[in-house]
Amino acid sequence: MREAEILDLGSAAPVDRRVLHEAAAERLRELIIEGVLAPGAHLNERLLCAQLGVSRTPLREALRTLAGEGIVELLPNRGAVVATLGRADVEHAFELMGALEALNGELAARRATDAEIAEVRALHFEMLAAHTRRDLPAYYRLNREVHLRLADCARNPLLHETWQRLNRRLQALRFRSNLNRDKWDAAVDEHGQMVEALAARDGDRLAALLRRHLANKRAIVLAQLAGPAGDPAGDPAAPAREPLDRARVAT
Repeated sequence: MREAEILDLGSAAPVDRRVLHEAAAERLRELIIEGVLAPGAHLNERLLCAQLGVSRTPLREALRTLAGEGIVELLPNRGAVVATLGRADVEHAFELMGALEALNGELAARRATDAEIAEVRALHFEMLAAHTRRDLPAYYRLNREVHLRLADCARNPLLHETWQRLNRRLQALRFRSNLNRDKWDAAVDEHGQMVEALAARDGDRLAALLRRHLANKRAIVLAQLAGPAGDPAGDPAAPAREPLDRARVAT
């Protein structure tokens, strides 16, 4: 991505006046997840300060935060770039994430309250509505919330911390795995089965579903990394990209 393209975020409103570096980090996270800032993109401080309405100090703090999460790389004398994961990194990360999510599911089925299970089901219905509208950014935000609720319900702080740290590194890849419409539809079906397993408090089944779900994500991402044949941008069934690049990413 050329630096000038960052200015094309035009509809993005400046961040609010809460803790500025946290607000800037959150906005940049969303832009990276949704592919507006692509892997390897140079993050020009001057352009980002103008776009986000912050000075260089909070922006640099935000970049350091994202670097600590493995989302951004800080290069000596070259500034910041969006991190890129190689094939081996993807294989290893998704393998571990599958195990972490499976354990989240097993524990959540055992420890979640009835009210928490109802909340997960409600989020799932909202997610289905976003899928019906083909609103991938809204869908994915709800998708992340479902997985987060499962991690919360597991009630294991160390597991949660480990899962959260790795999950942040994989968010952009997990988002991208839904760009193929058939793969997106399949993921929605998998989520429906997960909710039913949670409601039945079937921890073994939920763990198996989550492990398979992450294995499917890994296969999709590796196919995309393989080259143009695996690039969803050339897939006529892929959802339109305009919502990713303009209107919804800035809200």
